[in-house]
Amino acid sequence: MMNNEALIPKVGVITDVRIDTPDVKTFRVVTPDGKKAFDHRPGQCAMLSIPAVGEAMFSITSSPTNTEYMEFSIKKCGCVTEWLHQAEVGQQITIRGPYGNPFPVDDVFEGKDLLFIAGGIGLAPLRSVINYCRHYRDRYGKIDIVYGSRSKDDLVDYKEIIDEWMNDDGINVHLTIDREQEGWDGHVGFVPSYVQELGFDTNKTAVLCGPPIMIKFTLEGLVNMGFDKTNVYTTMELKMKCGVGKCGRCNIGSKYVCKDGPVFRCDQIDELPDEY
Repeated sequence: MMNNEALIPKVGVITDVRIDTPDVKTFRVVTPDGKKAFDHRPGQCAMLSIPAVGEAMFSITSSPTNTEYMEFSIKKCGCVTEWLHQAEVGQQITIRGPYGNPFPVDDVFEGKDLLFIAGGIGLAPLRSVINYCRHYRDRYGKIDIVYGSRSKDDLVDYKEIIDEWMNDDGINVHLTIDREQEGWDGHVGFVPSYVQELGFDTNKTAVLCGPPIMIKFTLEGLVNMGFDKTNVYTTMELKMKCGVGKCGRCNIGSKYVCKDGPVFRCDQIDELPDEY
């Protein structure tokens, strides 16, 4: 059931802009009185709007445990994102949400060993979930994070990964880049093959996010390793537009990604037409 509050835009103020990669910036947003615009759950999205420019749906990349502000890591790839990348601290936008169903962090994931797998900007939606699990660390088992991008310069949230995630007990981070690069002494190779190379226990609950082709080959690899698709989750927010199931853009078979997702178990995706 859609909360009517989610339909009403609120004024948001950009209070911080962080350059993550050559084409990704992270924006910190609060209301004019300096508060968080609304509560959300890991995996949910928000609609950011710029009057006379347009609006677009983005994953909320900060954890719900952050009560002071929301963050959005946004890749420059269109009209709205181009405008946002030119925005400076103090710029006002509108924000509404939250939209979509979250990851089942408070029931299904509890007590489980977790495997997060991300490619490129796909780390952005998972950052909210990872930091939620880090905050409530005792609720979950071991956590493995596999993250890859085209180059070291394209790794989103690299400083947070190095300074925080890699120093947490019970969390193992595995980074890879597509091609060899001067100054990089870590793993080189694509994410799907690296996951198979690492050879994880198949009793983990896996969460995938990245380009569709990465998800396709990573999922195939997990199944070949012995993972059950009922223990593998992914998110499809790229297909969302209006957020309320009215425009039809995110319709796949009998499902609307914005109302039935964007988080799906991979066995649920098998029931949908091959449109993604």
